[in-house]
Amino acid sequence: MNSTGKPGSSLNVHELIGDIETAALAQGFRVETFGRIGEFPLIALTRRNPGPRPRIYISAGLHGDEPAPPLALLTMLRAGFFSNNANWFICPVLNPEGLQAATRENVDQCDLNRDYQDRSSLEVQAHTRWLGRQPPFDLTLCLHEDWESTGFYLYELNPRARPTLADKMIQTVSGLMPIEPASIIDGRPIAEPGIIRPVSDPLLRTNWPEAIFLSLSHTTLSYTLETPSALPVSDRIGAMQAAVAAAVTSLIRD
Repeated sequence: MNSTGKPGSSLNVHELIGDIETAALAQGFRVETFGRIGEFPLIALTRRNPGPRPRIYISAGLHGDEPAPPLALLTMLRAGFFSNNANWFICPVLNPEGLQAATRENVDQCDLNRDYQDRSSLEVQAHTRWLGRQPPFDLTLCLHEDWESTGFYLYELNPRARPTLADKMIQTVSGLMPIEPASIIDGRPIAEPGIIRPVSDPLLRTNWPEAIFLSLSHTTLSYTLETPSALPVSDRIGAMQAAVAAAVTSLIRD
């Protein structure tokens, strides 16, 4: 794949999407195109298994200058991570044109992760229509990167005080890379090292990110995971895989 994974470099997004589709089909996923942005499809991967199993949603590629999350999902698909112990709903490349250009925004200069209240972009319109056809999720994981951070951190939205998965993710990733040491991250005070618990009431927020939209009607437990984009892409991919695995394993076990 034509990618260094460094800020300012670009992926071959056609190849990436094709590789994701191939790996997903090999693992028994349904691959659905729920929209088109320019020359790129917006795809969703779903696999529903019989019986009472948790429904887990994962998204990636919402910011085009954050390549590690979709690459981590591709790696996990190829490794057969997504077991029959859960029902899976995955949107792996939500901003394909931005990812091709290695820009945070889409080609219309819209930050998609601030557009889930107004829904002015074609990408978010298509994505929220797709979400509206899905059942509620037991867990949502939004995968991101942060060019300003020096370590891994996460946001937790847990309005019903369900058992937290944050500590397990932080503990797991701490063996692979630093945890962000700052006490103020992105203008918000931390609740614990590497953990931010922001205001989750959508009525008190503007310019909703995806996680706020999800918390409104799609889930009662949501995490946004952030790796530092200054570190090597292989480290970021490994940390993202480990965090996702820690959350999923804890949820399924509990």
